[in-house]
Amino acid sequence: MLATQLRYDLLMFSREMFYLIFSIVVPPVTYVFMGQLFGDTTYAGGLSYAQMYTPSFILLITFSVVFFAFGFDQVMNRTTGVEKRISISPVSSRILLLSSIIKSIIITSFGFLLINVIGILIYDLQFQVLTFMSSYGFFIILNAFLLVISSAIYSLFNEMKSALVFSILLFQFVMFTGDFSIPVSQMPDFVQIIAKMNPIYHMNHLFIDVWNQRLVFDSSTFISIGVVLGVFIFALLLIRFSNRKQV
Repeated sequence: MLATQLRYDLLMFSREMFYLIFSIVVPPVTYVFMGQLFGDTTYAGGLSYAQMYTPSFILLITFSVVFFAFGFDQVMNRTTGVEKRISISPVSSRILLLSSIIKSIIITSFGFLLINVIGILIYDLQFQVLTFMSSYGFFIILNAFLLVISSAIYSLFNEMKSALVFSILLFQFVMFTGDFSIPVSQMPDFVQIIAKMNPIYHMNHLFIDVWNQRLVFDSSTFISIGVVLGVFIFALLLIRFSNRKQV
């Protein structure tokens, strides 16, 4: 039953141009485009463009998939009556949720490999097994956190149109304040303040440090971990409150 539902979910994802463009097309194209502009730039700590932005664009794909193909899907299921039909169908809501989670991990893992391959072929990114495995392990942890946060945020929506507008605006906000495009350090002070309240910004920098084997537990690292954990715990509480309200 789960395998059948998973195949169906993956097939439906492949047919949704909106999901494909924002999650599978835009991040890799932006990664290549920015590389043509800033490929020779050296970043803080002597990092190359590939070392700095490969993990960033992997995270951007992960964010896009989880928020669009997982969170937004939940709103769509509620508003189109899918959840009600599930209650009288052989497919339980638990199987549907598990299938959505596995689908998201499969697609984001594809994004992980895709950005890696582009980095190796175009930007001479060095492949090391230990770095790859540790980065992928941390990537799965980030997946789990984003799945919970996404589920909590989209539990607040009961209309598909409002959720869609919110999703598009959120994507733009994350692009500019998550350190995925123009470096936040080069932006106005008020943008830097907003960025440092954005959990995706902190996830991005933690992932960059893990990717480059430079994770040091200093004050900035603890602040990043604190922000991410704080948002994660708040999301769990919001989901629990939402579930009680539905009952």
